[in-house]
Amino acid sequence: MTRQPASLLPLWARTPTRRPNTARRHPLHATHAASMEEDDANHRPSSSGGGGGRRGFLSDLCAAALRRKPFSSHAAHAASGEGLVRQLGVFDLVLLGIGASIGAGIFVITGTVARDAGPGVTISFVLAGAACVLNALCYAELASRFPAVVGGAYLYTYAAFNELTAFLVFTQLMLDYHIGAASIARSLASYFVQFLELIPFLKGNIPTCIGHGEEFFGGVVSVNILAPILLIIITAILCYGVKESSAVNTFMTTLKIVIVIIVVFAGVFEVDVSNWSPFMPNGFKAVVTGSTVVFFAYVGFDAVANSAEEAKKPQRDLPIGILGSLLVCVLLYVVVCLVITGMVPYTLLGEDAPLAEAFAAKGLKFVTVLISIGAVAGLTTTLLVGLYVQSRLYLGLGRDGLLPSIFAKVHPTRHTPLHSQIWVGCVAAVLAGLFNVHALSRILSVGTLTGYSVVSACVITLRWNDKATSRHSLGRLCYRFSYASAFMVIAFLIAVVAGFALQFRQVYVDPPGFSCPGVPIVPAVSVFFNMLLFAQLHEEAWYRFVILSLLAVGVYAGYGQYHAVPSSLDHSAVAYHGVPSEAP
Repeated sequence: MTRQPASLLPLWARTPTRRPNTARRHPLHATHAASMEEDDANHRPSSSGGGGGRRGFLSDLCAAALRRKPFSSHAAHAASGEGLVRQLGVFDLVLLGIGASIGAGIFVITGTVARDAGPGVTISFVLAGAACVLNALCYAELASRFPAVVGGAYLYTYAAFNELTAFLVFTQLMLDYHIGAASIARSLASYFVQFLELIPFLKGNIPTCIGHGEEFFGGVVSVNILAPILLIIITAILCYGVKESSAVNTFMTTLKIVIVIIVVFAGVFEVDVSNWSPFMPNGFKAVVTGSTVVFFAYVGFDAVANSAEEAKKPQRDLPIGILGSLLVCVLLYVVVCLVITGMVPYTLLGEDAPLAEAFAAKGLKFVTVLISIGAVAGLTTTLLVGLYVQSRLYLGLGRDGLLPSIFAKVHPTRHTPLHSQIWVGCVAAVLAGLFNVHALSRILSVGTLTGYSVVSACVITLRWNDKATSRHSLGRLCYRFSYASAFMVIAFLIAVVAGFALQFRQVYVDPPGFSCPGVPIVPAVSVFFNMLLFAQLHEEAWYRFVILSLLAVGVYAGYGQYHAVPSSLDHSAVAYHGVPSEAP
C-alpha cells in the first residue's frame, strides 16, 4: 500500500507535532525567548563525543574567546541605581592619581638613581614622565570615551579586542596588584615602626615580628603582625564608603604634598650650584638607564580610570584627573631631584634614605622627622588607592560573569563593592602577614606594562573600528597602519611624526570628548616604550608572564567561557556611550 504524504491525510490521521512553547506566549515574550535560545545555542558547549567533542570544545572556546561587548549593560547599572554612586569631583580624582603615584619612593628613589646618573637624574624623571604622558593620553581618551564603566584596562580591552585578551590583562594586573599591596603594607609597617622608634622609650623595644617581619622555616614564612592590621583598617575604610575613603586619601595626599613642599623649601637654601657640575658625569646613557628605573615611580595615574562610575562628570573630569595628577607628580619629582643633587655631591648620597641623610648632614634633623611622616602618608595613600582599584576590577569581571557573581554585588546603602573589597583586603593581608613578598619584586611591573601597552593598542583599534573610517578603502587603511607600525620600529624622528600625523588625521576621526592627539603615532610610540621597558625586566618576570597567561587560559576555558553573561555579550562594533545621570 502506497503511503500518502502527511499533508494529504485527513486531520484525524496525522501524527500530532509538538509546538514550541513560545507559540503560546505573548508575541514579545516569544521573540525574546527565541533570541535567548538562539544566543544560548551559539554559546552552549558541544555535547558530541570523541574527536567531534574535542573539535566542538575548541570551536566553542574560540568563539567565546573572540567575543566583544559594548558597555551599555554597565551604563544601565549606573543609571538604574544598582551600581556605584557618583561622588568624586575633579579635585578628588587628581588627588586619587597623586595618592596612587607618589609613595615613599619620592624620598628614596630620587637619591638612589642620582648615585649613577648624577644631577642628570632630573632629565631621567623628565624622560620617564614624557613616556608616561603618552600612556596617560591613551587612558584619558578611553576614559572619556567610556565614561560610565569601571574596570579600566580590562574593560577597554574587552571592547577593542576580545574576551580572552581582556581576561589575560586582568590576571596580569591582579598579580601585580595583590603582591604590590602586600609589599606596600610591609613597607608601611616598617616605616611606621621607624616612626614610633623616634619616641625614646620605644626605641629598640619593638619586637621584630611587629613591623619588620620575623622569618621561620628557613625564610619560607615571614610573620609580620602590623601589616595585616593596617590592611584591615584601610579595607574597613574602603568598605564604609567612597566619600569617606576619598576624604582620607585627600587628607593624606595633601599632607604628603605639603611635606614635600616644606622639604624643598628647606633644601633650597642649602643648594650649592657647583654640585650640579658635571650635570651628567656618566654620560647620557646613564640618564636613559635611570629613566627606565624611575618610570615606575609614576605608575598609579591609571587608577583614575577605574573610578569612572563614581565620578560626577566623568567625560570631563577623568581626563583632567589622569593628566593633571601625572603632571603634578612630574613637577614634584623634578624639583626634589634638583634640591637633593644641589645639597650634597651625588657621590655622597646614601642608598637607603638619601634625602634624610642629606638633610642630616646639613644639621636639619627636624626635616628627617617630616620625611618619615611623609613616607607613612605616601605609603598609606598608595595602599588605599591600590585596594580601591582592585575591588573595581573584580566588580567589572563579576558583572561580566567571568568571575563568580558575588563579586558583582554592591552594598545597597554604602554603595561599595563590599565582597570584592573584603576579598582583595584578605588576600593582601594573608600575603603580607605570612610571606616576605619583597623577594618577589623582580616579577612585578609585568602587569602594569601589559596594561599600558594594551590600552595604547586599544586606542588605535577603536579608532580603526569607527564607522567614519568605512568611507576609506581597505587597502589605503592597511597601507597607513603598516607604515605606522614600521615607523614605530624604525625611528622616532619628530619631523617624520609631524608629517605623517597630518595624513593620519584624514583616517582616524577624533571621538567625542577628549581625544588622544597624533593617533596612531602617539599610541604606537607608547607601545614601543613599554616594550623597551619590558625588555629591561628580569628573566623571571618573563617566566611569570608566560606561566600566568597559560594558567589564565586554563581558568577561562574551564569557567569563564561558560559563565559570561549572555545578555551583555555583543558581537557588533563598539559605539560611543554617553554618561548616565550625574550626581549634582
